[in-house]
Amino acid sequence: MKNGFLVLLFLLVGSVKAQDSDEVAVQKTIEAFFEGFHRQDSLMIKETATRDMVLQTISKDSAGNNFVRTEAFSKFLKSIVGIPKTTQFQEVIKGYSIQIDGPMANAWTPYEFRLNNAFHHCGVNSFQLVKHKEDWKIVYLIDTRRTEGCE
Repeated sequence: MKNGFLVLLFLLVGSVKAQDSDEVAVQKTIEAFFEGFHRQDSLMIKETATRDMVLQTISKDSAGNNFVRTEAFSKFLKSIVGIPKTTQFQEVIKGYSIQIDGPMANAWTPYEFRLNNAFHHCGVNSFQLVKHKEDWKIVYLIDTRRTEGCE
């Protein structure tokens, strides 16, 4: 009985450590995405994502109705690289809530976006990632953007 308990405890601790290391790896993938974003380095961003990554934003139209805008990954990369070097921008991640089930992960990351050192908007990113061999890759990113209700 004692040996069975020890084996069960060992397996439980091992699975918790694997989950923790995957959470760290997911967070590092997202951090690398934003490092590439801030450097305007499309190759660095591509390293964090699948080729067919889906990007969406939830916004409001002029009548105040919610709508979802989809942007092609290639267009997103071109827009980031095309930002003038005189424009300063930073997305500050306020925290991470990561959930993992086998090869699939979700990361919920509240953020604040600053443009030329001034507050521009805030919101939440929802990243969906998949594990390819040993690396986590972003397959889907949807975010909200608002100027009110920010901390």
